[in-house]
Amino acid sequence: MRVGIEKINLYGGRAYLNIADLATARGGTLHDLTRRQMVPYEGRAILPPYEDPVTLAVNATERLLAAEDREQVELVVVATESAVDFGKPISTWVQRFCGLPANSRNFEVKHMCYGGTAALRVAASWVASNVRPGKKALVVNSDLSRTRNHVQTEEDDLGELMAGGSAVAMLVSDEPQVLELELAKAGYWTNEISDALRPNSRTEIITGQTSFYSYLDALEETYEAYEGAVGELDFESYFKKNIYHAPFPGMTMVAHRTLLNKIGIEDKAAIEASYRARVADSTYFIRRIGSAYGGSTFICLLGMLHAATDLAGGDRLSIFAYGSGCQAELYSGLVGPAAQAYVRGLDIDQHLDSRVALTVEQYEQIEKACETNIDVRTYESLSQDVGDLYAQRYEGQRLLVLEDVRDYHRNYRWS
Repeated sequence: MRVGIEKINLYGGRAYLNIADLATARGGTLHDLTRRQMVPYEGRAILPPYEDPVTLAVNATERLLAAEDREQVELVVVATESAVDFGKPISTWVQRFCGLPANSRNFEVKHMCYGGTAALRVAASWVASNVRPGKKALVVNSDLSRTRNHVQTEEDDLGELMAGGSAVAMLVSDEPQVLELELAKAGYWTNEISDALRPNSRTEIITGQTSFYSYLDALEETYEAYEGAVGELDFESYFKKNIYHAPFPGMTMVAHRTLLNKIGIEDKAAIEASYRARVADSTYFIRRIGSAYGGSTFICLLGMLHAATDLAGGDRLSIFAYGSGCQAELYSGLVGPAAQAYVRGLDIDQHLDSRVALTVEQYEQIEKACETNIDVRTYESLSQDVGDLYAQRYEGQRLLVLEDVRDYHRNYRWS
């Protein structure tokens, strides 16, 4: 049975911050940032107080599903490391507001940035089991940043730039029009390490160097495990393109260089040429969104399918996912015959172009308001608007927003 991603879409919010403006405000330049990032970085999503992981997940799903799709969904899995409740899952709100069948199974999963891949793999295995012939799974990765505390002080300036949030939604079925997963072809690796933590509702602790090298160790280990599953392979001919988890855009360059070094390619010019040919297109959208946590792998998949000019149906992609803590997986999929036409028809560029550009001052006001709301028993989120953003990009657009919180009960409505 063929199994994989039938449809995919993203929701990148309705506002963004130009990274050049933030770099200048923090005493740097865009040139310095680009040099350190290795990949041009244009902007990051900004989420007002009336957006949260629930609204992100629902709004991404609404951009994904047609009416006929909803009737076939029988499994809903939401991956997040930004849960709004320690017990109640986001998936129940997705089921309700997206009008999905009551006779369905839904749950939430957590494993830092690996969560979205875990959800996808579980959903694909459920479809492949064929216990419910013809039924489909909805997988959503929804995340946003919290106040960050960085152990590695030399990376503090990158931390703010790496923040943000968005959601990616995928329909998984036995009609993989976008990407057919090769379920048996996967290498995975786990290792307990505290390279990133969210010890409470307010804080993210990222030990930069530890996480950086843990990612690269995991990449090498999962590649070896993948070869163990499929047999010895020629990396450059076996895979047409390569997708990597992107906590920041430049990490894709570091990752690709690491794999090329592992197979014996160390010439700098050859590595740069390989990156441009095999990876660079994947950063097309992520450069405009910033950190998407577990969703970044799939935003890179969208970027590759949108921007690459030399892909064809049946081409094999390698996909690497990493989640701090840690869990990693390298797996592969085959591009669907009409995948690129489908992705280009989603008008993701238009979606991102329609966002409002905020000033650094407005961004700081939003961050302060969002931080103030964390764990508060009662508050009015819609009263905390900045720069008339709601009227400009939400009013009348049928986007789910958080109206208020009453005795910890979250109340949502359509804009």
